[in-house]
Amino acid sequence: MSISAEQKQQIIQDNARGENDTGSPEVQVAILTQRIRNLTSHFDANHKDNHSRRGLLVMVNKRRSLLAYLKKIDVERYNELIKKLGLRK
Repeated sequence: MSISAEQKQQIIQDNARGENDTGSPEVQVAILTQRIRNLTSHFDANHKDNHSRRGLLVMVNKRRSLLAYLKKIDVERYNELIKKLGLRK
């Protein structure tokens, strides 16, 4: 269900704004998106796992608030991230 350290490092590397960037909204949203996708596929096999479903909802809300913040401070970065991650069709 969670992402491996190698996957996380790759996501950070792909979305970082600078060399040692791990906390920018882009990186946080990308990591949350990968975790949400993993949990969504987990629910195909485990549809009664309501405790994990609550965690999924928490992650979705966190991602939504980070995206709102990013849109408020820089619309261009927001649009690039949405396009890159395939969110908001």
